[in-house]
Amino acid sequence: MRAVTVTRRPASQRVVITGLGVFSSIGVGAGEFTAGLRAGRSGVAPITAFDTTGFDRSLGCEVRGFDPHEWIERWDVDQLGRASQFSVAAARMAVRDAGLDAGELRDLRVQISIGTTDAESHDTDRLAADWVAGGPESLDPLTAGRISAGRLSAAVAHELELTDAETVTLATACSAGNYAIGHGFDAIRVGDADIALCGGADAMCRKSFTAFYRLGTIAPDCCRPFDKDRQGILNGEGAGVLVLESLESALARGARIHAEVLGYGLSCDAHHPVSPEQSSIERCMRTALDDAGVLPEQVDLVSAHGTGTKMNDVTESRAIRAVYDGKPPRVISLKSMLGHTMGAASALAAIACSLAITEGFIPPTINHRETDPECEIDCVPNESVPADLRVVQNNGLAFAGNNAVVVLGRYDESAVVGQ
Repeated sequence: MRAVTVTRRPASQRVVITGLGVFSSIGVGAGEFTAGLRAGRSGVAPITAFDTTGFDRSLGCEVRGFDPHEWIERWDVDQLGRASQFSVAAARMAVRDAGLDAGELRDLRVQISIGTTDAESHDTDRLAADWVAGGPESLDPLTAGRISAGRLSAAVAHELELTDAETVTLATACSAGNYAIGHGFDAIRVGDADIALCGGADAMCRKSFTAFYRLGTIAPDCCRPFDKDRQGILNGEGAGVLVLESLESALARGARIHAEVLGYGLSCDAHHPVSPEQSSIERCMRTALDDAGVLPEQVDLVSAHGTGTKMNDVTESRAIRAVYDGKPPRVISLKSMLGHTMGAASALAAIACSLAITEGFIPPTINHRETDPECEIDCVPNESVPADLRVVQNNGLAFAGNNAVVVLGRYDESAVVGQ
C-alpha cells in the first residue's frame, strides 16, 4: 500500500482511546473479550431473561453470570435496571483500565454519552405485564422509578461522583454506540471536555425480541452474516464504554493508548423504518473517511454492521464496494459472535477494532459456509487471522437510516498513516 501523508491535528485536538470497559456474551473485560474474538467464540445460548414459551425460536446472546455488585460501588444496584447496571459497570471498568484516579477525575470536565435502543425495556416489559394482570395500582414503584433512559448516562456520573459532567443518552438504536463515540470525540477535540466516557448499553428484553420475531428476522440457530443461507439476527445484550481524551492529556499522564479516533460521519435519510438505503450508507462512510483525513485505500479492515439479514448484508456490501471502488478491504461482522446487542453493538465493535489494532489480528465472521454472491466481500470466515492494522472503519446502521461510522487508527507519532 502506498504511503500517503495526511495533515495531523495538534496534540490537543487529536483524540485517543485510553480505557475500555466490556460486558459481552463472549467475554467480560478487554482480556476475555480479546480471547473470545480471537477464538471466534459464540455467545449463543437459550434465552433466560424472559419466558420464551410460545416462540419457536428462543436463542440469544446474554451476558452470563453478571454480578453488578462486583463493579458498582455507590449505587444500591436494585435502583438500577439491567441496562443501567451494564452502563455503570462498563464505565467503572473503562476508568480503571485508563488508570484514572477517581479523585482526579472529579476535578475534570467529563462528558458522558451512552447510546441505547431499548434503555430499560426489560423493566418496561415487567411493568406492562403487571398492568395487564392487575391494573396500574399493581405497578412496583421501584421498577417504575428506574426506567428513565437518562439513567444510562446520569447513573455513571453519580457512580463516579463527578461534579462537572454533561450526561447524554442517545437513542439512535443500532448505531447509537457510534453516535456516542462521535459525540465524545467532538467534545474532546473542540475543548469542551477533558475526558469523555462514551459507548452503548442494552439488556435483553421481550419487546425487541418479539418485534424482530414478528418481522421474521430471528434466526433459528445462529447468525450467519453475508452467508447465502443466513436466516436473520439473534438478540444480544451488553455494554461497551470507551475513555477518550486528547493525545496531549494522555501523553502528559503517561497513559496507555489503545488506538486513535481519527474521525466519524453521520447520515439520516429517513428512507424506510427498516430498509437500509445504499446511497446514504455510502455518504456516511465517505463523510467519516473525509473527517479522518483517510483515503479508502488506506483502510485495512471494515467492521460492518452485518446483521445477517439479506436486506442489510447485500445493501451494506454494495455500499462498501462502491466507496472502495470495487476493491474493499476485509469486511467482518461481529454479530456472528455477539448477536445484535442493539445500542451497544457499534460501541462493542469499536472496542473490538481497537483491540484488533493493538493485538494485530482480524476477528472472524463465524458460522460461515458460503458467501452470498450478491455480497462480494472477504468476510474472514470462521477463523481469525494475523494482521498489521493501521486504519479500521467501524459501521453502525440503524432504523430509519440513522447511520454512524467511526474511523480508528493505530496511534503513531508520525504524520504518515497507511504505509
